[in-house]
Amino acid sequence: MARETPRAQPPPLDPAPAAGRHPHLVLWRWRRNTLRRRTDRLHAWIALGLLLAVLAAAPAAMFAAGDAAHRHYRALAEHQARTRDHRPAVLVHDAPRHPEPGSAEAKRTRYPVEVRYTGPDGATRTAETDVEPGLPADSAVLVWVDAAGGLTGPPLTGDQARSRATGWAILAFLGVALTGLAAHGATGVLLHRINLARWDAAWAVTEPRWSRAP
Repeated sequence: MARETPRAQPPPLDPAPAAGRHPHLVLWRWRRNTLRRRTDRLHAWIALGLLLAVLAAAPAAMFAAGDAAHRHYRALAEHQARTRDHRPAVLVHDAPRHPEPGSAEAKRTRYPVEVRYTGPDGATRTAETDVEPGLPADSAVLVWVDAAGGLTGPPLTGDQARSRATGWAILAFLGVALTGLAAHGATGVLLHRINLARWDAAWAVTEPRWSRAP
């Protein structure tokens, strides 16, 4: 009985060289050899192009995003400083007492309490704001009021504007790097599918001659 010829299997997809292997394995796509396919060389050129593109675009994107964000937040801080006002307010009722008065946690804790204050238009308003625990009714506190008379937070500081701009710059850098990695992975999958299709086409021609009985 003739032994059945096993179906040919394509070579694995770009096995990553393990740590500690000889450096020439890392650059196997660039070396001339009979097993290197045109798609292998194409993948190497694409990888090199993507690496150079990321190295050039990432710092530029980081600088552009950071500069734009810093200008935005600096303008926002200036606008807030012009339109927000620090005004006195009085507690409408007693603030809750902390279970552990005088403790480090009590010093950090704030409770929402209704306060009464005068808005920019001169009208008396009430709203809730966070205050220290244990304050009695009619205690005076300072609140930030916007141009519409609502309670708001303090204007952005210079450090806060720089911190937010730095965050956007880092996000831009990571975005470019991840885009490059995604493009490299997508081209690898596409070229692998092309290799499989060519392998199937070649095997469809070769297999009948291999499996023909002598």
